[in-house]
Amino acid sequence: MKPMTIEGFRYQLLPGEQGVAINVAVSGDGPAVVLLHGFPQTHYMWRHVARELAERHTVIVPDLRGYGESAKPAAAGPETYSKRAMARDVLAVARELGHEQFGLVGHDRGALVGVRAGLDHPQAVAYLGVLDVLPTLDTWAVLQGVNAKVAWHLYLMAQPAGLPEKMITAVAPEFFSSFLDAWDTDGTTFTPEARRHYIDSSVNAVDSIVADYRATAGIDLEMDQADRDAGRRLTMPVGVISQDWGSQLGFDAASLWGAWAPDLTYQAIQAGHFMAEEKPAEIVRFIADLAARGDA
Repeated sequence: MKPMTIEGFRYQLLPGEQGVAINVAVSGDGPAVVLLHGFPQTHYMWRHVARELAERHTVIVPDLRGYGESAKPAAAGPETYSKRAMARDVLAVARELGHEQFGLVGHDRGALVGVRAGLDHPQAVAYLGVLDVLPTLDTWAVLQGVNAKVAWHLYLMAQPAGLPEKMITAVAPEFFSSFLDAWDTDGTTFTPEARRHYIDSSVNAVDSIVADYRATAGIDLEMDQADRDAGRRLTMPVGVISQDWGSQLGFDAASLWGAWAPDLTYQAIQAGHFMAEEKPAEIVRFIADLAARGDA
């Protein structure tokens, strides 16, 4: 199946960390903003938002390593799919395009990469936007007791290499489509073509997707804990927009994010997990407000 592309964007493969080939869509002119996708998706999830932002920004929309049309290197160790390596991919791509500083907005997995980029490279990230996720350290901390069942896939893909990959591969289309169905508020967010694209792309990337999640239960968690112990925080303006998971699972999301980000705005949204596709106009406004804070 031909990969889905964002209308009006030009595409190229650019070298990320250690030369890993990153598929990137670019359009527009002005201050740069990088948009990072989540699971089980590709850069295509940003199509509505990206086209609108390109009227005022240079918009850079990559597939994360291991996803979409980007390279899927075999995991030589936990660092291969660490968020630190993926954040370095983002910096390398932005610099290749001539941008030493940029806004960074991520959904789900992409937001975790954004947090790591903000912690490791604060001089490069003018502002950080986060859609519907908690920092790695806090995610594991709030998943207690029966409430943890909402994130059962995190536990499956955290297991040692081998069995999770085999289990998922055996029912891959059903596995990935289950998340598109369960996390879509009213079942109308995706066109049939977009839905098929996400499923096919994920089916072709089982090993790298599992490696990404396995890193989040190991090396990424260790990095977050080291930062917490050292008192490192996100120094740029940070905006978080999320479903109200906290009231359902018994935590205060704004307080958890505030511990990482002194300059924080937090807002709940009446939308499903795939909010950039369900309510793109609200996400465009969220990013515009955040960019204005970053320029202040």
